[in-house]
Amino acid sequence: EKLVKHATVPVINGLTDMYHPCQVLADLMTIREHKAVLSGLKMCFIGDGNNMANSIIVGGLKVGMEVSIACPEGYEPAQEVLDFAASDPKHKFTLCRDPKEAAKGADVVVTDVWASMGQEGEKEQREKAFAGIYQVNAELMSVTNPGCMVQHCLPAHREEEITAEVFEAHADEIFDE
Repeated sequence: EKLVKHATVPVINGLTDMYHPCQVLADLMTIREHKAVLSGLKMCFIGDGNNMANSIIVGGLKVGMEVSIACPEGYEPAQEVLDFAASDPKHKFTLCRDPKEAAKGADVVVTDVWASMGQEGEKEQREKAFAGIYQVNAELMSVTNPGCMVQHCLPAHREEEITAEVFEAHADEIFDE
């Protein structure tokens, strides 16, 4: 942000606490490469309503995807992002607590670590809020559409936000991303 004030060329801020724009562009590009379309697909995010969730909501809705988010109470996406989702009647957006509800009929499931950079001091508290519920696992994947993709911005903490089994089954898609 300081650089922008003095720059004579365009500057892209690739990561903030609020958004992760370059990452969501990589997600959307990978999804399009694998699915051939974006509009009309359902993408869900399971986990913390962090910069990735905020970016998934904005990016997914802007390209015509249905977006659903499952997160624990107190870990919701930013209010300005929720306001954006509610701002257009064409937006298909759902925020819920139940990951299986969010993932039902999904074409793409996205997750991220429970404690992002700078939140390491909250790791124990966050594990209590997320563990046993907000995990991409075989049970969750059983309610998605056939051929559902999985995306993770990495690094993944296997057996926390995603099981090793699901990660390995979708490793090609994740590493393409």
